[in-house]
Amino acid sequence: MKIEGEKIKRYALLLAAKDSDYVKKVYGGYFNVFVEAFGEEIGEKWDLFRVVDDEFPDMDELINYEGFVVSGSPFDAYGNEHWILKLCLLLQTLYFMQKKVLGICFGHQVLCRALGGKVGKANNGWDIGVRKLSIVKDFSTHSFLSDLEEIPPALSIIECHQDEVWEAPEGAEIVAISEKTNVEMFTMGDHILGIQGHPEYTKDILSNLIDRLLSNGSIESGFAEDAKSKLYKAEPDRKCLERICKRFLKRELEYINGKI
Repeated sequence: MKIEGEKIKRYALLLAAKDSDYVKKVYGGYFNVFVEAFGEEIGEKWDLFRVVDDEFPDMDELINYEGFVVSGSPFDAYGNEHWILKLCLLLQTLYFMQKKVLGICFGHQVLCRALGGKVGKANNGWDIGVRKLSIVKDFSTHSFLSDLEEIPPALSIIECHQDEVWEAPEGAEIVAISEKTNVEMFTMGDHILGIQGHPEYTKDILSNLIDRLLSNGSIESGFAEDAKSKLYKAEPDRKCLERICKRFLKRELEYINGKI
Protein backbone atom coordinates (compact mmCIF):
# COMPACT_ATOMS: atom_id res chain seq x y z
CA MET A 1 0.00 0.00 0.00
CA LYS A 2 1.45 3.33 -1.07
CA ILE A 3 1.30 6.19 1.44
CA GLU A 4 -0.12 9.36 -0.14
CA GLY A 5 2.54 11.87 -1.09
CA GLU A 6 5.36 9.36 -0.72
CA LYS A 7 7.68 8.59 -3.61
CA ILE A 8 7.76 4.94 -4.64
CA LYS A 9 11.04 3.30 -3.62
CA ARG A 10 12.45 0.88 -6.19
CA TYR A 11 14.60 -2.17 -5.46
CA ALA A 12 16.01 -4.80 -7.78
CA LEU A 13 16.79 -8.48 -7.38
CA LEU A 14 19.73 -9.58 -9.54
CA LEU A 15 18.89 -13.26 -9.83
CA ALA A 16 21.95 -15.41 -10.52
CA ALA A 17 20.18 -18.79 -10.51
CA LYS A 18 17.44 -20.55 -12.42
CA ASP A 19 14.22 -21.20 -10.52
CA SER A 20 14.07 -24.79 -9.31
CA ASP A 21 10.92 -26.79 -10.00
CA TYR A 22 10.24 -26.98 -6.26
CA VAL A 23 10.57 -23.24 -5.63
CA LYS A 24 8.41 -22.48 -8.69
CA LYS A 25 5.71 -24.86 -7.49
CA VAL A 26 5.67 -23.85 -3.82
CA TYR A 27 6.71 -20.16 -3.92
CA GLY A 28 6.22 -19.10 -7.52
CA GLY A 29 9.97 -18.56 -8.00
CA TYR A 30 12.96 -17.21 -6.10
CA PHE A 31 11.83 -13.64 -6.73
CA ASN A 32 8.84 -14.22 -4.46
CA VAL A 33 11.09 -15.80 -1.80
CA PHE A 34 13.27 -12.68 -1.69
CA VAL A 35 10.40 -10.20 -1.74
CA GLU A 36 8.67 -12.14 1.04
CA ALA A 37 11.86 -11.92 3.13
CA PHE A 38 12.97 -8.36 2.38
CA GLY A 39 10.01 -6.54 0.86
CA GLU A 40 7.07 -4.72 2.43
CA GLU A 41 3.88 -3.17 1.09
CA ILE A 42 4.81 0.38 2.06
CA GLY A 43 5.21 2.23 -1.18
CA GLU A 44 7.98 0.21 -2.74
CA LYS A 45 8.42 -1.70 -5.99
CA TRP A 46 10.70 -4.66 -6.67
CA ASP A 47 12.02 -5.49 -10.14
CA LEU A 48 13.55 -8.76 -11.28
CA PHE A 49 16.63 -9.02 -13.50
CA ARG A 50 17.70 -12.56 -14.37
CA VAL A 51 21.41 -11.80 -14.70
CA VAL A 52 22.12 -15.53 -15.13
CA ASP A 53 20.25 -15.17 -18.44
CA ASP A 54 22.17 -11.96 -19.27
CA GLU A 55 19.24 -9.73 -18.29
CA PHE A 56 20.58 -6.55 -16.68
CA PRO A 57 19.14 -3.15 -15.75
CA ASP A 58 19.93 -0.28 -18.11
CA MET A 59 22.85 1.77 -16.83
CA ASP A 60 20.85 4.98 -17.06
CA GLU A 61 18.15 3.41 -14.85
CA LEU A 62 20.47 2.60 -11.93
CA ILE A 63 19.99 6.02 -10.37
CA ASN A 64 16.30 5.26 -9.88
CA TYR A 65 16.91 2.35 -7.50
CA GLU A 66 17.37 2.55 -3.74
CA GLY A 67 19.08 -0.82 -3.46
CA PHE A 68 20.01 -4.09 -5.12
CA VAL A 69 20.10 -7.70 -3.92
CA VAL A 70 22.37 -10.28 -5.59
CA SER A 71 21.16 -13.85 -5.10
CA GLY A 72 22.91 -17.16 -4.66
CA SER A 73 23.87 -19.30 -7.65
CA PRO A 74 25.24 -22.73 -8.57
CA PHE A 75 27.92 -20.92 -10.61
CA ASP A 76 31.36 -20.02 -9.26
CA ALA A 77 31.78 -16.37 -8.34
CA TYR A 78 35.36 -16.57 -9.62
CA GLY A 79 34.23 -17.89 -13.01
CA ASN A 80 34.68 -15.96 -16.24
CA GLU A 81 31.30 -16.50 -17.87
CA HIS A 82 30.23 -13.39 -19.75
CA TRP A 83 27.32 -12.62 -17.45
CA ILE A 84 29.51 -12.95 -14.33
CA LEU A 85 32.07 -10.49 -15.70
CA LYS A 86 29.23 -8.17 -16.68
CA LEU A 87 27.80 -8.49 -13.16
CA CYS A 88 31.18 -7.58 -11.66
CA LEU A 89 31.24 -4.40 -13.77
CA LEU A 90 27.70 -3.55 -12.64
CA LEU A 91 28.61 -4.06 -8.98
CA GLN A 92 31.66 -1.82 -9.34
CA THR A 93 29.43 0.85 -10.87
CA LEU A 94 26.91 0.56 -8.04
CA TYR A 95 29.71 0.80 -5.49
CA PHE A 96 31.00 4.06 -6.96
CA MET A 97 27.42 5.36 -7.13
CA GLN A 98 27.14 4.44 -3.42
CA LYS A 99 24.00 2.44 -4.09
CA LYS A 100 23.10 -0.11 -1.46
CA VAL A 101 24.01 -3.65 -2.50
CA LEU A 102 23.21 -6.77 -0.49
CA GLY A 103 25.00 -9.92 -1.63
CA ILE A 104 23.74 -13.36 -0.58
CA CYS A 105 25.97 -16.49 -0.89
CA PHE A 106 27.21 -16.30 -4.52
CA GLY A 107 26.18 -12.63 -4.36
CA HIS A 108 28.38 -12.15 -1.29
CA GLN A 109 31.30 -13.78 -3.09
CA VAL A 110 30.93 -12.00 -6.44
CA LEU A 111 30.50 -8.68 -4.65
CA CYS A 112 33.77 -9.36 -2.85
CA ARG A 113 35.47 -10.25 -6.13
CA ALA A 114 34.18 -7.16 -7.92
CA LEU A 115 35.50 -4.89 -5.17
CA GLY A 116 39.00 -6.37 -5.10
CA GLY A 117 38.77 -9.31 -2.71
CA LYS A 118 39.60 -12.96 -3.35
CA VAL A 119 37.22 -15.93 -3.60
CA GLY A 120 37.68 -19.63 -4.30
CA LYS A 121 36.83 -23.17 -3.23
CA ALA A 122 36.16 -23.50 0.49
CA ASN A 123 39.12 -24.97 2.34
CA ASN A 124 36.77 -27.07 4.47
CA GLY A 125 34.54 -28.35 1.67
CA TRP A 126 30.75 -28.12 1.51
CA ASP A 127 28.94 -26.25 4.26
CA ILE A 128 25.27 -27.26 4.25
CA GLY A 129 22.84 -26.81 7.12
CA VAL A 130 22.20 -24.35 9.93
CA ARG A 131 25.47 -22.72 10.94
CA LYS A 132 26.18 -20.63 14.05
CA LEU A 133 27.82 -17.28 13.25
CA SER A 134 29.89 -15.30 15.72
CA ILE A 135 29.38 -11.55 15.46
CA VAL A 136 32.81 -9.93 15.69
CA LYS A 137 31.90 -6.36 14.73
CA ASP A 138 29.76 -3.93 16.69
CA PHE A 139 26.77 -3.34 14.40
CA SER A 140 25.83 -0.18 16.29
CA THR A 141 28.66 1.69 14.55
CA HIS A 142 26.69 1.42 11.30
CA SER A 143 24.04 4.09 10.86
CA PHE A 144 21.64 1.66 9.20
CA LEU A 145 21.47 -0.36 12.44
CA SER A 146 22.11 2.35 15.01
CA ASP A 147 18.58 2.23 16.47
CA LEU A 148 17.85 -1.45 15.91
CA GLU A 149 17.39 -3.64 18.95
CA GLU A 150 20.56 -5.29 20.22
CA ILE A 151 22.06 -7.90 17.90
CA PRO A 152 22.96 -11.11 19.78
CA PRO A 153 26.62 -12.21 19.81
CA ALA A 154 25.75 -15.30 17.75
CA LEU A 155 23.21 -15.94 14.99
CA SER A 156 22.16 -19.15 13.25
CA ILE A 157 21.76 -19.05 9.48
CA ILE A 158 21.08 -21.54 6.69
CA GLU A 159 24.19 -22.26 4.62
CA CYS A 160 24.71 -24.08 1.33
CA HIS A 161 28.04 -23.41 -0.38
CA GLN A 162 31.32 -24.97 -1.45
CA ASP A 163 33.02 -21.67 -2.35
CA GLU A 164 33.94 -18.88 0.03
CA VAL A 165 35.58 -15.49 0.42
CA TRP A 166 39.29 -16.02 0.94
CA GLU A 167 40.11 -12.35 1.44
CA ALA A 168 37.74 -9.42 1.92
CA PRO A 169 38.24 -6.28 -0.21
CA GLU A 170 40.53 -3.55 1.05
CA GLY A 171 38.57 -1.29 3.40
CA ALA A 172 35.98 -3.95 4.21
CA GLU A 173 35.04 -4.81 7.78
CA ILE A 174 34.40 -8.45 8.68
CA VAL A 175 31.20 -8.60 10.72
CA ALA A 176 30.77 -12.33 11.33
CA ILE A 177 32.79 -15.55 11.17
CA SER A 178 32.06 -19.23 11.78
CA GLU A 179 34.05 -22.36 12.55
CA LYS A 180 34.06 -23.20 8.83
CA THR A 181 34.22 -19.79 7.14
CA ASN A 182 36.43 -16.79 7.95
CA VAL A 183 34.23 -14.21 6.19
CA GLU A 184 30.56 -14.93 6.87
CA MET A 185 29.51 -11.27 6.70
CA PHE A 186 31.29 -8.11 5.64
CA THR A 187 30.43 -4.46 5.15
CA MET A 188 31.96 -1.55 3.28
CA GLY A 189 30.61 1.68 4.67
CA ASP A 190 26.84 1.72 4.96
CA HIS A 191 26.11 0.71 1.37
CA ILE A 192 27.71 -2.73 0.95
CA LEU A 193 26.68 -5.84 2.92
CA GLY A 194 27.73 -9.39 2.05
CA ILE A 195 26.27 -12.46 3.76
CA GLN A 196 27.58 -15.96 3.00
CA GLY A 197 24.47 -17.70 4.33
CA HIS A 198 20.85 -17.51 3.20
CA PRO A 199 18.63 -15.31 5.39
CA GLU A 200 15.86 -15.74 2.80
CA TYR A 201 15.86 -19.56 2.79
CA THR A 202 13.35 -21.72 4.61
CA LYS A 203 14.32 -25.19 5.78
CA ASP A 204 12.13 -26.86 3.16
CA ILE A 205 13.96 -24.98 0.39
CA LEU A 206 17.29 -26.22 1.72
CA SER A 207 15.94 -29.76 2.15
CA ASN A 208 14.90 -29.84 -1.51
CA LEU A 209 18.26 -28.39 -2.54
CA ILE A 210 20.05 -31.17 -0.65
CA ASP A 211 17.98 -33.69 -2.61
CA ARG A 212 18.97 -32.05 -5.89
CA LEU A 213 22.66 -31.93 -4.98
CA LEU A 214 22.49 -35.61 -4.11
CA SER A 215 20.71 -36.51 -7.36
CA ASN A 216 23.25 -34.69 -9.55
CA GLY A 217 26.23 -36.22 -7.75
CA SER A 218 27.47 -33.05 -6.05
CA ILE A 219 27.30 -34.63 -2.58
CA GLU A 220 27.30 -38.20 -1.27
CA SER A 221 24.30 -39.94 0.31
CA GLY A 222 25.84 -40.14 3.79
CA PHE A 223 26.62 -36.43 3.75
CA ALA A 224 23.08 -35.64 2.56
CA GLU A 225 21.46 -37.77 5.25
CA ASP A 226 23.58 -36.19 7.96
CA ALA A 227 22.82 -32.67 6.70
CA LYS A 228 19.08 -33.38 6.67
CA SER A 229 19.02 -34.94 10.13
CA LYS A 230 20.83 -31.92 11.60
CA LEU A 231 18.63 -29.50 9.68
CA TYR A 232 15.49 -30.57 11.50
CA LYS A 233 17.16 -30.22 14.90
CA ALA A 234 18.15 -26.56 14.47
CA GLU A 235 16.38 -23.28 13.78
CA PRO A 236 17.85 -20.32 11.86
CA ASP A 237 17.41 -16.83 13.28
CA ARG A 238 15.46 -15.77 10.20
CA LYS A 239 13.52 -12.88 11.77
CA CYS A 240 16.64 -11.19 13.14
CA LEU A 241 18.54 -11.71 9.88
CA GLU A 242 15.63 -10.36 7.84
CA ARG A 243 15.50 -7.27 10.07
CA ILE A 244 19.21 -6.67 9.49
CA CYS A 245 18.80 -7.02 5.72
CA LYS A 246 15.70 -4.85 5.50
CA ARG A 247 17.19 -2.17 7.69
CA PHE A 248 20.33 -2.16 5.58
CA LEU A 249 18.37 -1.81 2.33
CA LYS A 250 15.83 0.77 3.42
CA ARG A 251 16.47 2.32 6.79
CA GLU A 252 15.07 5.71 5.81
CA LEU A 253 11.87 4.17 4.47
CA GLU A 254 11.30 2.13 7.63
CA TYR A 255 12.25 4.97 9.94
CA ILE A 256 9.83 7.40 8.31
CA ASN A 257 6.99 4.91 8.59
CA GLY A 258 7.79 3.81 12.12
CA LYS A 259 8.86 0.31 11.12
CA ILE A 260 11.11 -1.93 13.25
